[in-house]
Formats: sequence, C-alpha cells, structure tokens
Amino acid sequence: MSDKFSHVDEKGKANMVDVGLKPDVIRAASAEGKIFLNKIALDLIIDNKNKKGDVLTTAQIAGIQGGKRTSELIPLCHPLMITKLDVNTEIMPDHIKVTSFAKCIGKTGIEMEALTAVNIALLTIYDMCKAVDKAMIFSDIQLIEKTKEEI
Repeated sequence: MSDKFSHVDEKGKANMVDVGLKPDVIRAASAEGKIFLNKIALDLIIDNKNKKGDVLTTAQIAGIQGGKRTSELIPLCHPLMITKLDVNTEIMPDHIKVTSFAKCIGKTGIEMEALTAVNIALLTIYDMCKAVDKAMIFSDIQLIEKTKEEI
C-alpha cells in the first residue's frame, strides 16, 4: 500500500488522477447509513401521511439521482458510466436504514457513487421530516463492500 495520496501532486496540490491507461473492469460497491427520527416522524412515514409526500420513494429516487451526479459534487471524482444503481430503505423501530448498490464497467471505483447515493437519500428524508423532528441524527454511514472483476 502506498503512503501517498493519489489525488495530490508532488507539490501537495489537488490533482485528478489519470486513469486513462487502466483497463476497464466490472466494479461494484455497496454502502449504508441510518437516520434516527422521533416516533411522530416515523409514524407519518409508515402511514404515508407526511405533508411533503411519500418520503421513502422520494428518498430512493433522490439517492439514485445523487449517485449519478457524484462527479459533479465531488471535485476530483471521475464521471462513470453507471450500469446499475439501487437505493433501498428499511424502517426500523427508531431509525430508517438506507442501503445502496452501484455498479459500472470502468477504470476507477464506484464507491463514491454508492456513498453519495446513501447520503442524498438520508438528506432527503431529513428535508421531508424536518417540520416534525428537529433532532434527527445521521449515523453509521459507511462503505460496506467494493469489488472489481476482470472482464
């Protein structure tokens, strides 16, 4: 493992890594995160009675859109040809768990897209529930797995 950051040049300045000569491989990543909400907010989501609409479906769509736009949001990320991006939600007793799965064929990893999808979905839940819960907490946002497979 290198002790250098790949996104920093010899002078310590930000640098987009040149991946042009790397071979295309099948890459996949999954991520997850949680948002803790009060009972009122959770009940409104469960009963689909939030004034802003269907929270979980909106969060899933927003997560997919966010994952697809990762290279526009994070300065040194390469744009990728995403072949699959799933965002799922699961209601738990005191929180909602969001998971994502992203896949591409390319020269660089897709973990940032998976993580961005989770974060945007969580932010969407927050935005749609902030009127009834001022104390929501994001937690345990993490990369679960990333893989690459030769074509």
